[in-house]
Amino acid sequence: MGKRKIQDESEVIRWFEQGRTYQWMIEEYRRKYGIETVASMWGNFRRRRGLERRIVRDDDLIPWFVKQEHRWAYPLAMLRAEGRSRAGKEPTGSDRSRLASWRQTLEENGTVVHYDPDTEEGFSYIPRQAGDDDIIRRPGRKTTQRPNADKAP
Repeated sequence: MGKRKIQDESEVIRWFEQGRTYQWMIEEYRRKYGIETVASMWGNFRRRRGLERRIVRDDDLIPWFVKQEHRWAYPLAMLRAEGRSRAGKEPTGSDRSRLASWRQTLEENGTVVHYDPDTEEGFSYIPRQAGDDDIIRRPGRKTTQRPNADKAP
């Protein structure tokens, strides 16, 4: 078995608790210990230690496979922010005010988010209907290719 790269596990756990990025950890290990690491090593450490995931995947809120050209659309950014909020993560920076304003606009206009991958825009706002139980129009089936790993059986 090769030499372990992690020099001080409590230090690394503290970094995760502080919200340090994998890139920051890579650079810090290079600077502090002269050890080259890769992002997957840090992700594997997080998983093995049962530490909280860095990203939030809410496949109930984003149940679609989103085409590449639609991945930076504002409605999708707001759905991601909403997913983080629902998972108990504090919205960051401008997301806090943008999310509140966006939610209010949906409510005032009586609309929900709809995704149609076959349109140029992809995302649109459509009138809320009786069956809409959230801020999205749910598709007949989920098409996301990256389901929430924390919900896996």
